[in-house]
Amino acid sequence: MELLSVPRSLLSSCGQSVTLLGILLTVFVLLVDFMKRRKTWSRYPPGPSSFPFLGSMLQIDFHRPHVSFRQLSKRFGNIFSLQICWRNLVVLNGFEVIKEALVNKSEDIADRPRLPLYEHMGIRDNTAGLVLARYGRAWKDLRRFSLSTLRNFGMGKKTLEERIIEEASFLSSAFESEEGRPFDPHFIINNAVSNVICSVTFGDRFEYNDRKFLKLLHLFEESMELGTGFLPQVLNVVPWLMHLPGPHQKVLQVPKEILRSLREIVEEHKRNWDPAHTRDFIDAFLEEIEKAKGDQETTFSELNLLFTTSDLFSAGTETTSTTLRWALLFMLLHSDIQSKVHEEIDRVIGDGRRNRRPVMEDQVNMPFTNAVIHETQRCGDIVPIALPHMAYRDTEIQGFFIPKGTVVITNLSSALKDESYWEKPHQFYPEHFLDAEGKFAKREAFLPFSAGRRVCLGEQLARMELFIFFTTLMQRFTFLIPESQPTPRLEPRFAVTSSPRPYQICAQVR
Repeated sequence: MELLSVPRSLLSSCGQSVTLLGILLTVFVLLVDFMKRRKTWSRYPPGPSSFPFLGSMLQIDFHRPHVSFRQLSKRFGNIFSLQICWRNLVVLNGFEVIKEALVNKSEDIADRPRLPLYEHMGIRDNTAGLVLARYGRAWKDLRRFSLSTLRNFGMGKKTLEERIIEEASFLSSAFESEEGRPFDPHFIINNAVSNVICSVTFGDRFEYNDRKFLKLLHLFEESMELGTGFLPQVLNVVPWLMHLPGPHQKVLQVPKEILRSLREIVEEHKRNWDPAHTRDFIDAFLEEIEKAKGDQETTFSELNLLFTTSDLFSAGTETTSTTLRWALLFMLLHSDIQSKVHEEIDRVIGDGRRNRRPVMEDQVNMPFTNAVIHETQRCGDIVPIALPHMAYRDTEIQGFFIPKGTVVITNLSSALKDESYWEKPHQFYPEHFLDAEGKFAKREAFLPFSAGRRVCLGEQLARMELFIFFTTLMQRFTFLIPESQPTPRLEPRFAVTSSPRPYQICAQVR
């Protein structure tokens, strides 16, 4: 049987048509991309070249974004624009610029951008917890309730101070049990700091070897590491990728595992819940859920309880524990400063063997120790970039136009290390917070907790924890670099927070 032959002219014609179609499709896609990336606003901040589809992503090191922003600010000024695929961003650098945005234009940039990565887990406008919620009634109601409830359970009061003092004693005992041997203080400190917020949120503390507790701490740390880098940015801009199989699924699995663990704690609370006796934050939230039954627009739902509890647990653990780890590292590397802290503690409180434990009232009489803690926050640069804001309405900052819906990034690191405000911005120098007479001096450019509408809810709690934990440890121990270990490096590791790389210490009882 003879095969039917297709004329070469027809094949050639088909090939040309396919090529032409391909060219037209490519031109169309590039044209759509150009239309999405082009900006027609006057006085919009300048920025680097934007590449098709990727935008300015290749200009950013997502494992050290604050460093990339500092370098770009030298080329384009303290306010510049970027694009993550087709999402418009404006980055703010330097204390004056950040102050104008967070303080003077606080409501203008109080919104949060949509983050499909978290919407995939159920987050919506009225169920997004404290941190990621859009600016509006739901967020205002929840923040007001959370602040009020935390105060009811002791934030800023003597009752919570006593809990912190007790936990600092447990931490000190854990250090002492190492008997001067080298150890990594990372998770011991995490456990202690987390127990403070656990006592408020869950109504109880955990033993440092509790498996469920340790698992939760590890999950939160893993979630922060997975949430940093190039991949999460792509998933937020191209969310349909989340429905495809692949290694990126782990970015979604860990936060879901956290919510499962928290749901178990909430379910246990519900089984033992007595509305007449509010034990903790979860009980108070359950009471609000009961009151709001039938209100379709309520902020108070079980899903929001999970997200809010997650926010409190994470924020109440990570930044304070990271700051304490930086503080001990700085003490290892600056033995002269450690000695001065010891001298001040011994003079004001006593050496810790026969004398009382530190309390917040001591802070006013301990300017050098207070300055060391503040300088740790500044030099450690714990949260170099605040979570992204979004313009709630059209606004102007330093004469530049920022349209509604633009993502606004505040590079807090650039304020904490602003060369026009700090004498030695890149060195550990407690004298930044001391006046000529050696008294403690506040500095306007000190913004570790951010500012404005989205200022850290737990700032007061964190300040109390930092002073009591640090002073208690310094009262009891001299910290040394183990003889068998190299000198620890100051190069940080970035995963939302900027933390020290793993190091070991010897805690010698004084």
